[in-house]
Amino acid sequence: MNDAKNSLVRFGPRLSLPVPGRLPIWALALAVSLLALHQSASGGSAQDAQPKDIGRISGTVVNSATNEPIGHALVFSPDERFATMTDNNGRFELTFPQSDSIGGGAQAGFTRNYRPYALTARKPGFLTEPDEPQQNLMALPPGKDVTIPLVPEALIVGHVALPTSEAPESIQVEIYRRQVQNGRARWVPMKRETTRSNGNFRFAELPAGSYKVFTRESLDRDTETDQTAQLNGYPPVYFPNAKDFASAATIQLTPGKVTEVDLSLLRQPYYRIKLPVANAQPGPPLGITVSLQGHEGPGYSLGYDSQQQAIIGMLPSGSYRLDAASYGAAALSGTLNVTVNGPLAGPVMVVVPDSPIKVNVREEFTSAQGEGPGATNNPRRSIEVRAARSDVNVTLEPVNDFAQQRGLLRERHSGPQNDSYVIEHVQPGRYWVQVYSPRGYPYSVTSGGVDLRHQPLVVPAGVSVGPIEVTLRDDTGEIDGTIEGATTSAALPVGTLEGSGQTSIPVPPLNAHIYCIPLPDSTGRFTEALAGPDGRFTVASLAPGEYRLLAFTRRQTLEYENPEAMRAYDGKGQMVRVSGGQKEQVQLHLIPAGE
Repeated sequence: MNDAKNSLVRFGPRLSLPVPGRLPIWALALAVSLLALHQSASGGSAQDAQPKDIGRISGTVVNSATNEPIGHALVFSPDERFATMTDNNGRFELTFPQSDSIGGGAQAGFTRNYRPYALTARKPGFLTEPDEPQQNLMALPPGKDVTIPLVPEALIVGHVALPTSEAPESIQVEIYRRQVQNGRARWVPMKRETTRSNGNFRFAELPAGSYKVFTRESLDRDTETDQTAQLNGYPPVYFPNAKDFASAATIQLTPGKVTEVDLSLLRQPYYRIKLPVANAQPGPPLGITVSLQGHEGPGYSLGYDSQQQAIIGMLPSGSYRLDAASYGAAALSGTLNVTVNGPLAGPVMVVVPDSPIKVNVREEFTSAQGEGPGATNNPRRSIEVRAARSDVNVTLEPVNDFAQQRGLLRERHSGPQNDSYVIEHVQPGRYWVQVYSPRGYPYSVTSGGVDLRHQPLVVPAGVSVGPIEVTLRDDTGEIDGTIEGATTSAALPVGTLEGSGQTSIPVPPLNAHIYCIPLPDSTGRFTEALAGPDGRFTVASLAPGEYRLLAFTRRQTLEYENPEAMRAYDGKGQMVRVSGGQKEQVQLHLIPAGE
């Protein structure tokens, strides 16, 4: 087995694919094709020589939208040790030795299990299930077929037209997708394509979701190098021929859907821009973001010349907001509004150092915590107030849909109490404050009297912001519940992990995903849990507050911070009030997939 990384391993006369190394999908497919040719050439003699102790896994790969079988799909294990192809009816079968004894001496009688723990599939034109990309085999009863669903890809195809008969060659088209992050939806860049010589473009392998499509600005090639000629170009166009990202239409894609998009470019004069930057420092260059005033979004661009300490580039007529930012130990940022109706050589943008924000963390924990197995959350216990530990993490998430997501590192601030932090280099803007702690929950998060659990932190340019005050408490509650309609299935017998003497633990099927959604203005915090195969679940260490509990058959990505988005679940789930030190009992109905 030591030399098996770059070769197929032979079990008797039958070839298998236990290949420990990571192989590209095309290599796996080629290996499977060679395997089929080998078996065909071997004929019946290979079948007769197979070991008697053979395990088999069989099943079908299906289209999740139509439930039709998918032929000629590649089925393989996540570690790429096993692979095969489906036949014309979408059927597949994997065979493997169920066990093998290793050596003598100390390892005599040691059993090695070759059974794959999961399977996935792949075929051009299809995607894996986003929430369940692998089929868990640990809970599959022996002899039962496995069904692997693949999602048909969605497509956005289209054409870019110029106002003349000239072919729109090399026009860049970009798509953004609406994605939920920490309970809030944001527009994030997904793909960029270049039009073909006939102006057509195609975005493939798109998952279901909400999209926006637009062109990047483009200059006439015959005027780019002529410093005296009038520059012309094509400003961004947002489908369906809108002038800014906010007014662009949202394209809703479902599995297998093909959406056609036509975009018509408008030729306009472009003017040279050169704006001096004051207070710029040597080091990392400034990144420049350009947006239409009052309409944030991608499409336009300018650059920064560090030698000239100036913002340079070209823009068409209009009013713009320019944001500059650098990163590192000497982070700077600045903002400037300009109006372009001809060549522009001013005004001056002034950049200033980004401000640090102090974070004071206070723990109000019950002294019963940490006293052993019998410790409980009892609000009547004495409260121990002490400095926060170093594993508390405070981060800032930009409110702006298009602000670059940066991890803001928190540093320990030296002091006698050792209970404060400093978040360095915070750019001007509006932020949601996120507090994570392995123990307790954020009972209060404030700055200047503003409740930062429900309101954003505002950081003005060049102005110091008061400290963020965080109070952690551990007077949490608990919810015990059961799921009606959860199914059970027997787990496989406990086996041994290959190459080790450790016992493997069967993974039970995940029958339900539980979500605890805080009601608007509630003091609770979003929490999720999994139900066991018997339909029982426990949500421990839950912050006091009012919740809506929802149970789904599959994992969900919920926009739980948006009350409007959560109205879709009015009348579903169960309302629960959680109090510190108390345990609530609930019974939930499963919400089927797609609701």
